[in-house]
Amino acid sequence: MLKIEATIKGMHCASCSANAERSVAHLRFVKNVSVNLATERLSAVIDESLGDVSDIAKAIEGLGFQYVADVQKSSDRMAEQNIVLIKQRKGLAFAIAFTLPLLYLAMAHMVPGWEILYPSFLTPMVHPFTFALVQLGLTIPVLIIGRSFYITGFISLYRLAPNMDTLVAVGTSSAFIYSLWALFRIQSGDHSAVMEMYFESAAMIVTLVLLGRYLEARAKRRTGGAIASLYSLAAPTAFVENNGIIEEIAIEKLSINDIVIVKPGAKIPVDGVIVEGNTTVDESMLTGEPIPLEKGVGDNVTGATLNGIGAIRVSVKKLGADTTLSKIIGLVEEAQSKKIPMARLADKVAGYFVPVSMSIALISAIAWLILGYDFSFALKVFVSVLVIACPCALGLATPTAIMVGTGKAASNGILFKNGEVLETLRGVSTVLLDKTGTITEGKPKVVDVLPNGITYEQLLVLAASCEGMAEHPIGIAITQKAKAKGLQVLSASGYTALPGLGIEAMVQNEKIIAGNRKLMDINDVDIKSQIGEAETLEKEGKTVMFFSKNGVLIGIIGVADTVKKESKETVTRLREKGIKTVMLTGDNENTAKAIASQVGVDNVVAQVLPHEKADWVRRYRDSGIVAMVGDGINDAPALATADVGIAIGSGTDVAIESADVVIMGNSLKNIPVAIEISHAVIRNIKQNLFWAFFYNSIGIPVAAGLLFIFGGPLLNPVIAAAAMSLSSVSVVINALRLNNIKIK
Repeated sequence: MLKIEATIKGMHCASCSANAERSVAHLRFVKNVSVNLATERLSAVIDESLGDVSDIAKAIEGLGFQYVADVQKSSDRMAEQNIVLIKQRKGLAFAIAFTLPLLYLAMAHMVPGWEILYPSFLTPMVHPFTFALVQLGLTIPVLIIGRSFYITGFISLYRLAPNMDTLVAVGTSSAFIYSLWALFRIQSGDHSAVMEMYFESAAMIVTLVLLGRYLEARAKRRTGGAIASLYSLAAPTAFVENNGIIEEIAIEKLSINDIVIVKPGAKIPVDGVIVEGNTTVDESMLTGEPIPLEKGVGDNVTGATLNGIGAIRVSVKKLGADTTLSKIIGLVEEAQSKKIPMARLADKVAGYFVPVSMSIALISAIAWLILGYDFSFALKVFVSVLVIACPCALGLATPTAIMVGTGKAASNGILFKNGEVLETLRGVSTVLLDKTGTITEGKPKVVDVLPNGITYEQLLVLAASCEGMAEHPIGIAITQKAKAKGLQVLSASGYTALPGLGIEAMVQNEKIIAGNRKLMDINDVDIKSQIGEAETLEKEGKTVMFFSKNGVLIGIIGVADTVKKESKETVTRLREKGIKTVMLTGDNENTAKAIASQVGVDNVVAQVLPHEKADWVRRYRDSGIVAMVGDGINDAPALATADVGIAIGSGTDVAIESADVVIMGNSLKNIPVAIEISHAVIRNIKQNLFWAFFYNSIGIPVAAGLLFIFGGPLLNPVIAAAAMSLSSVSVVINALRLNNIKIK
């Protein structure tokens, strides 16, 4: 199986994307396909042994759209949108220039008092043929400007896949052809036919649709503003030193391990490690946190963050697509391209909407003819129904809200990996939280060293010697403690990590076991002599490590990990939302309960092995939608098992890859913010879908003559076109309101 992605240009409504998706789905080698209207993106999974990508291109181009094999970057797409907007503005200006005098000609002679401004040689009842020819001359340029409607519309109709362009093309063509017939009748001597021309309706509809499309395109461009902002953060150049000369070069010319110079107040151009200097760094573009962080030699820095008060030299470690900023942009673009179940439903409805609307238009026109009304009346009904039924708003309702919502989240350090997680996250009833590195800082310090039968220094040396290979925060803390005391760490062999338990190693030909009570029990190590001391430390919220040499207990070490200052506030805010919180930890029950009491979680599950975390996630899923929050490798299975996996961005790559949502930085406070954004986006989508359906549900019957039956007015096709255009613009503007979400 091969996953392919491409750009489709020329789509304008939900029917367009639905038809494109359906035409590709019918190919026997395509196993899964999704087409997003807002991002113009096609994603598909294909079986290469059964077909070729060129067949997908043929299917798309057969509908009158353009297939581009590579997915456009948001920056490229926005640059192209700017060019298209300029063309649209020019085309609209020309259309208006011809439509306004045409509208004046068609309407002014009906307005009392305007006769003096009306050219006598164009008076319809005196010079009807001249009047008709001038109207034709003003209409043709407008139809040429809007020729894309007719090209795409009639091609789609020929392929039996009508779309919005088809409705506009059929409606305006009907009005134009009927007006040509009236002109022929005038030339033949039937001057009464001058009252049956609809040249101005055809031109006005095209102009109004062009206006709506231009306003819609402007608004849609703003929905991608967050992505554009992210791209603009990247520094285009960097300063490097060659032979004692500092020169500025393009980022593309840098290589891994090059040394770049970052001046005070300048943007850090690359992901790397500080090799000289001390400074503060503003990382708000990543985390949303406005307070700069202190950085020194050995600390990591991220490209696009802002250097503070000190000059630093940075060794380049990541470039191009591997940089943090590139990955953030990639995640946001991916989230914006994926459809949620609501969008699939809207697309399914839109797929049938246009042919049903065309049928309603035809049936309505025939019905009025049968009732004895003239062809001109029936044509007006036919054109009005076709034009007002365009399902543009329906297709834009979901993707525009997702684009704005995910962009807003990204600007606050929250990355959604797909749109579907937005819909899932809003229904979360339980949040499971890892302890170390999630609720706590994950930077424990040794606070108690209690030997048993050996000296303080001997215990610390043996502990640090076997923990020297460990990547666990507790092991690192013990090693740092020994170094701080100036102790010489011994070499260890036979190192074995026991996930959720501890480690084993050989130090000076003696077997050292370091870990929790469970590991001591497994190895039949008697810990009774220090169990009282251990329990005292645990009740203080400290993690206790037991150490044995050749099966005999030699001491315990107490490690304290500071609770993050925002953990309690986060748990409180989740509880206010009616969400239950549970702490999952491999630590012992006493320590776990002590930490839990500080932050106020509802429940604690202690002494859990890594694979057991996923089991606990499954248990809680039986009673509702579950989110799992973690940062370590041992959290990855649980993150993948949960309905929504949330990774703390300072954690491991494995955890981040397994998650659905990534919280940049090391703070928990954005978890309730992510949930708030998910609620706001889904609420906005529901509003958009409601108004899109409501508009068409009311508009089509009115256009068909429902009000006229009860003595009301008959909807003019021009008014129908204006209403259709405004409906699309209103949906996009409503989506843009998500930019005003108040983030606590």
